[in-house]
This record gives sequence, structure tokens and C-alpha cells, in this order.
Amino acid sequence: MANFKEDLNGINAFVFDVDGVFTNGKLYMFAQNEFVRAFNIKDGYAVKYAVQQGYIMAIISGGDSDMVRKRFIDLGITDIYLNITDKTECLEDFYFKYDIDPASILFMGDDLPDYEVMKKCGLPTCPSDAAEEIKSVARYISNFEGGNGCVRDVIEQVLRAQGKWM
Repeated sequence: MANFKEDLNGINAFVFDVDGVFTNGKLYMFAQNEFVRAFNIKDGYAVKYAVQQGYIMAIISGGDSDMVRKRFIDLGITDIYLNITDKTECLEDFYFKYDIDPASILFMGDDLPDYEVMKKCGLPTCPSDAAEEIKSVARYISNFEGGNGCVRDVIEQVLRAQGKWM
């Protein structure tokens, strides 16, 4: 098994969970039972920059909301799978759609629904506050918690390793 830093050179696609990765996992409820999530701006910038650099990205989440969908569409992500119970099927759909080797996909998840899908991608990663079971299958554990820059961390590392970061 290669060193984590060496693995970064082979990544050409990113797949992320949402709650606990892009967010801190907290949901705020407002009037009319509307749930709101807080996203990290630096994570968003890194996503948009990576898409502009030609990386393929997908979101696979058990959650579902128009706000979440809009956030990722605004960042340039077109493959958005929401309200998903079997994330492995979505990952397979994603890599078949783009004819991507699963070994070239970095996936970041944080909790038990991500466990099986993390074992199916080339570079499983997680935030520092992920569940212990997820940490046990991750090849890289970010120094950042979910919602606090862990997405930026992995994207920036891949792009730096490949000479594509600013």
C-alpha cells in the first residue's frame, strides 16, 4: 500500500457526504419546520476551484433538502445524490457514468452510513471528529472537524500534490 501522499497523485474525482463533512452535523430548525445547515466558505471555495480545474465531483448523502442541492449546484457539482440509503450503488453509478477507476476516487465520510462505500473507493478519508468505525477504514484523517475545513484540507492536498493548486 502506497504512502498517503503518493496516493494523492492518482486522484481525479472526489465524492463527499454532506452532514458531518461539509457541516458540523448540527441542524437548525426554523419556522415551518425548515432545517438549515451551516457550510464552511473555504470548503466551498476549494470545491469550486477543483471543479474549475477539471476534477469530477459528487455528493452522496442520506439527507435531502433543496438548500443542500442548490448549494452544490452553485459550486458546480452536477452529480448530487440525496436521500440515499445505499451509498455504494450511487458510487458505482458515478464511476460507471464517467468511466472512472474507483481507485482514483477520494471519498470523505464521517459516520456509519459511509462505512461500506469508503471500502469501495481508492482513498477513503474522514474529518477528525468522525465515528471510530469510519476512522478505522480511513487512509487519511483530516486535522479538521466536519464543517470546519476538512473538505478544503483534502482537496487542497490533492491539488498541491498534482501541481494544480494556486
